[in-house]
Amino acid sequence: MHTIRNYIMAESLEQAWELNQKGRNNIIIGGNLWLKMGRRNIINAIDLSSLGLDKIEEDEGGFRIGCMATLHDIETHEGLNKEFQNLFKEAVRHIVGVQFRNCATIGGSIFPKLGFSDVLTAFLACDTQVILYKKGEVPLREFIYIPTDNDILTHLYVKKDGRKTAYESFRMTETDFPTITCAVAKIQDSFETVLGARPKHAEVVVDEVVADAFSSEEVADYAKRVIGKLQYGSNIRGSEQYRKQLSKVLIGRCISRLTEE
Repeated sequence: MHTIRNYIMAESLEQAWELNQKGRNNIIIGGNLWLKMGRRNIINAIDLSSLGLDKIEEDEGGFRIGCMATLHDIETHEGLNKEFQNLFKEAVRHIVGVQFRNCATIGGSIFPKLGFSDVLTAFLACDTQVILYKKGEVPLREFIYIPTDNDILTHLYVKKDGRKTAYESFRMTETDFPTITCAVAKIQDSFETVLGARPKHAEVVVDEVVADAFSSEEVADYAKRVIGKLQYGSNIRGSEQYRKQLSKVLIGRCISRLTEE
């Protein structure tokens, strides 16, 4: 559990940012779900709920998702599901339950770059931009390697570029943290594969292959190349070798769905 000395409902992003610069014991809170699992003495808990950052807005180029939008919002959004073949619905449906997903926020799921994050895996499979209050727009694929600081993630922007996506994960039980997460995107004649919970945070591997005539041997070779470019580790949910074997299976399932479609 944690203790909070001051709970502040921010009146502007500038106020929230200024408060968040005053030391590591000041923190932006979203749904306050992962945070409360640790032990921490928080001086100022800064709530962004009153700033209108909970919307998902669609335009011709893509989707602008506020940091306070919830996991259930992306799970049930018709435009996102249609454009990305239920990628986000599949990615979040195993996360605890609807009550939890109605509280957990997009910002809280992306900003910490959590190793077990299904949400990070899904967004990395798309052309996603992170919009930060001070730094501005940064590609998510670059953001995951930037050290965490006291800036504020305000929005994500997910571009429509015609890609087709598929998502798979493996868990020991239905609502457990994942042992491995996998998303594959098909863009014209190439694949991009994202693997997370290795147990490191999700990363993208781009491999140029012809996607329309993929034999089982070619799928196996492709999976081997992808896995060889990433680092794996062991924890209580599985060994390094076990995760590599699971990755081969999940990559194969995703590619099968994409090429069949």
